[in-house]
Amino acid sequence: MIQKIDIITSSCIPLPQENVDTDQIIPARFLKAVSREGFGENLFRDWRYDKTGQPIADFVLNNPQYSGTVLVAGKNFGSGSSREHAAWAIAGYGLRVVVSSFFADIFKNNALNNGVLPVVVSDSFLADLFSHIQSDPKSTVTIDLPNQTITDNASGASEHFEINPYKKNCLLNGYDDIDYLLSKKRDIEDWEEKHQ
Repeated sequence: MIQKIDIITSSCIPLPQENVDTDQIIPARFLKAVSREGFGENLFRDWRYDKTGQPIADFVLNNPQYSGTVLVAGKNFGSGSSREHAAWAIAGYGLRVVVSSFFADIFKNNALNNGVLPVVVSDSFLADLFSHIQSDPKSTVTIDLPNQTITDNASGASEHFEINPYKKNCLLNGYDDIDYLLSKKRDIEDWEEKHQ
């Protein structure tokens, strides 16, 4: 089971860099583990900590002004290799939603499979959102998955986002692919009885 997503209102963590790849999200040296535990503490490891393991003060995850379960990222987030560990690290850190104007396809699918909602917005909506977060770190967004909308609560501006209907159903119910199949067990058994 993954954590359900329905309607989320949260402050945001801004990461305006473009072309953030999966090696920056979770460096390759951390990929030896086969379980999902512990990846959150190494999210953006080389940007968060110096070579001695001390936090880098000016990196956004180390800035106490910014918090929340929504990461707002620059265009082309999640490019590079197909490592699912990037989604594990984002989920493990406690982020539920990543907002950007473009995601790499493999990252987008890995995020959806691991209970993280990637929300694609227009370049102008993203620029305005970054501006409002910078002006007021406590400003919030509301992501309404049932209606597939994101609202910048600082301005009231709202956009519709697309999501695969199957993945939407899974996120709303807290299902991974196996949970979804198990939820259909009775239907499958009924069908088998009728078609023996």
